[in-house]
Amino acid sequence: MKAKARASGKRRRVGVGVIGFGTIGTGTVRVLREHRAAIEARLGFPIEVVRVADLDTRSERGVRLAKGVLIKDARKLIHDPAVDVVVELIGGQEPARTFLSEAVEAGKSIVTANKALLSVHGPALARAAERKGVWLGFEASVGGGIPIVRVLREALAGDANREVYGIVNGTCNFILTAMTQDNRSFDEVLAEAQAMGLAEADPSYDVDGIDSLHKLVVLVALAFGKRLRPASVHVEGIRNISPVDVGYAREFGYTIKLLAVARDTDDGVEARVHPSMVPNSHLLSQVSGAFNAICLRGRALGTSIYYGQGAGMMPTATAVVADIIDAAREMTGAEPRPIPPYGRAAQALRAAHVVPMGETSHEYYIRFCLADKPGVMARISSILGREGISIATVSQREEARRGVVPVVMRTHRAREQALNRALSSIDRLRDSRTRPVVIRVEETLGGED
Repeated sequence: MKAKARASGKRRRVGVGVIGFGTIGTGTVRVLREHRAAIEARLGFPIEVVRVADLDTRSERGVRLAKGVLIKDARKLIHDPAVDVVVELIGGQEPARTFLSEAVEAGKSIVTANKALLSVHGPALARAAERKGVWLGFEASVGGGIPIVRVLREALAGDANREVYGIVNGTCNFILTAMTQDNRSFDEVLAEAQAMGLAEADPSYDVDGIDSLHKLVVLVALAFGKRLRPASVHVEGIRNISPVDVGYAREFGYTIKLLAVARDTDDGVEARVHPSMVPNSHLLSQVSGAFNAICLRGRALGTSIYYGQGAGMMPTATAVVADIIDAAREMTGAEPRPIPPYGRAAQALRAAHVVPMGETSHEYYIRFCLADKPGVMARISSILGREGISIATVSQREEARRGVVPVVMRTHRAREQALNRALSSIDRLRDSRTRPVVIRVEETLGGED
């Protein structure tokens, strides 16, 4: 790092500026204050919040700031000479990217929890930070309080990671857990999650899988050293999951979870986000409520699992503060060779070749609502067979109502593109009264290459 960023000798303090005084920003200020003595004992000098910027300077947050600390102008914070570390907690692409880029150019270390920003601009920010000799920390962007970024960047640096997968959205996991345990509908549980503050008024970002997608892109860069374009990743949410599907999953020995899955294969990176039936023998099936769990599989270590609170004020703020402490250490020269943000030089991150979803293979659960008339099942079975899809089981637990009968099928392993062709053909028959619900059955999580 440049000398000005890594001045040796005893420091009097490190000054922090926080952009965004919402839930996580408030938690970050609280942790820095409440743990001040412990942090100073670790570093040998204090960390002080010298500026906080937010458009709302009037709302009560339960944290008292000295007069003049809370301001509206983020750029004034960035260019304040008393601020050594700029923490961005406003979310979204802009103006977050502009603020962080400006902070780096001003020679300030930066910390962010912004996975949406990192999924698109993370490598560019890392290159800029490395060029300027400042620190970029983003531990809080994935897994809340789970230190998964440090694990991938440092602890497992000597392994070759082959797979990263898990539950990375606490809102979806809370909803699916309540649906499983209480036999309640998606809409009912979503309304409860919104009332509790676990889901936003517009929950699309979470329940449609976008949040999980952004986190998966960050994990792939850390685990495989490859850059994914978010648009290249297959994404499905949980809106179509019903208590009927939950009941069938239980009957078959599975639990439905929203998974983010990436595998580094000889053919490219397989990356996807969607609901999955997870065997009850797998630890992920036991992850309940708003908790997260991330699994890694390396050639040397094999499978390891990291579990904890994936969201919330204090768990996420703890991760933010850990990055601030790392930035403070870098400034003092305590770390003789700084670790790049992604565990390797940002310019070494390679563009990933993404395996098209159609070329992946899975076992499938399919729930049809079929016309109650002769020959329908025979026609559907014929179409599936023509595409090379073998049926493992067929189940019909309910009687026909208003000329429609629900039918559930389990298939053996088949290509996604073959299933899509079959479903398109079935739809043209007009024997299926609604769009089938398809859930992939994950029997090979953490399996060998």
